[in-house]
Amino acid sequence: MRFIRGNLALRDHKANGRRVFLFESDGRGSATFICEVEVFDADYFETHDTSGNQRIGIKFFFKRTGAYIPVDASQIHTVPIAAEHAEIYGLKLPNVTERHGLVTSRVGQGAYRQTILHRWEYKCAVTSFDKLDVLIASHILPWSESTDEERLDRHNGILLSPTYDALFDRHLITFENSGKILLSESIESKAYHKIGVIGTELIKGLSADNHHYLEKHRQRFYDHH
Repeated sequence: MRFIRGNLALRDHKANGRRVFLFESDGRGSATFICEVEVFDADYFETHDTSGNQRIGIKFFFKRTGAYIPVDASQIHTVPIAAEHAEIYGLKLPNVTERHGLVTSRVGQGAYRQTILHRWEYKCAVTSFDKLDVLIASHILPWSESTDEERLDRHNGILLSPTYDALFDRHLITFENSGKILLSESIESKAYHKIGVIGTELIKGLSADNHHYLEKHRQRFYDHH
């Protein structure tokens, strides 16, 4: 997919003086008006067509007209966008081992990172640190162990600052369903303290869907330690 025709018109609707209305279909031929919305952001993501073939899709992010979002869309894009350039389709998609490269890749994972940014309200889920260009959309169940659906599931992501992401990625910390942090005994408490990890941290706002992935992460945490 590219930003042409309908996609281009939707992306640029505000500049062109066009309005966008959100309706919810009942699946039986009728629809209910929900509200008027505006495109806040858009980016590419890796998906499949109706035949199951891999392709690049476009995900649009909307906000209710008049709603306030504390960041500007330009702050979210920390890597230049390839935009309409046809060569985007010639790029080699990242392989399953390139976890941290996928975090900032504009092809395949750009939209996922933005989804996690929006989900966690543009700040680290643990510390509320809000410098967007260093925050990491960390997969709970690792990319290499996830299905295609799980890899792009927003419930399989937590927005973390680099220190917590590094520890979480290596199963040196994990979180209970209540959000309470658990520290691996393979590192001394004073070593955690040196890097600012106290052991009383708490993630607020975890969903039942997050719990599903965290249970798997905790199992790996206990298996390792």
